[in-house]
Amino acid sequence: MSDVTSKGRFSIDLPHSDAAIALAGAGQSTLHRLETITGASIVLRGLQLEISGLSNQLERAAALVELVRPIWQEGQSVSAVDLQAALTSLDAGRKTDHALLADHVVARSQRGNLLRPRTIRQKAYLEAMEAHDLTFALGPAGTGKTFLAAVLAVRMLTERKIERIVLTRPAVEAGERLGFLPGDLQQKVDPYLRPLYDALHTLLGLEKTSNLLDKGLIEVAPLAYMRGRTLEDAFVILDEAQNTTSAQMRMVLTRLGERSRMVVTGDITQIDLPAGQQSGLVEAVQILQQVKGIATCRLTSADIVRHQLVQRVVEAYSKKEKR
Repeated sequence: MSDVTSKGRFSIDLPHSDAAIALAGAGQSTLHRLETITGASIVLRGLQLEISGLSNQLERAAALVELVRPIWQEGQSVSAVDLQAALTSLDAGRKTDHALLADHVVARSQRGNLLRPRTIRQKAYLEAMEAHDLTFALGPAGTGKTFLAAVLAVRMLTERKIERIVLTRPAVEAGERLGFLPGDLQQKVDPYLRPLYDALHTLLGLEKTSNLLDKGLIEVAPLAYMRGRTLEDAFVILDEAQNTTSAQMRMVLTRLGERSRMVVTGDITQIDLPAGQQSGLVEAVQILQQVKGIATCRLTSADIVRHQLVQRVVEAYSKKEKR
């Protein structure tokens, strides 16, 4: 229940103590952040959230609290990223669209947190992956390109819609030569594949990930291992695809077999190929943009779901490149 009084106060009744703790944040950091964003005064008294201030401040604060309700109502902490995503949608006049994110729960993490898209474009990206056999996802670091693809892949594996997950990325020499790294070939390329392992560990935990890897239900391998194969009944994720050559991209796209789907992710502002060599990702998006059954999703700095500083760093570099 909520009510507005003539004195410029607004109250929201919270369902339980876990919700109150989740909304308040550690040391009431979330409430303080809300006050900074809206200019309203916000106080938590037991299970009642009291908001006071000018009418526009009340409206803005109440709208933000409601937009993140699906998070705190589950007893999950509301992060700065969640608030910023809600604020972006609110300022863009897309409050209704943002509210629909709550209905798009994809999976539950190893820690028990509900995994859902956190921005409107992330939701569109998930829907594209669900509806197409081949999806290209372009965007800066931290926008959830690889993680959301891995979440959907794990869900489909759990539901037995696919028989295995194949995660791959090119091992481009970004400042160091593979030949000088210690160990055999797998040990040499493992550092390049680490982000893929990290995503799996978040979703499944270390033990279950290791078990699925041992059984061959999940395969994490460098792109070179894909040559000559046909990937059937699989969910294939090609990560860091901006660093593929034209030949590599054509090779991996033609590996797609029956009852499989592929997601190709990359950041075209972070190409580590030798100067003058065209990115296979850039070329593929241009060539295939009109082909039926293929989706292209473009995420932006507004979709970054890491530390807020990451968004500022990306935007600062983007401004420099445009000069």
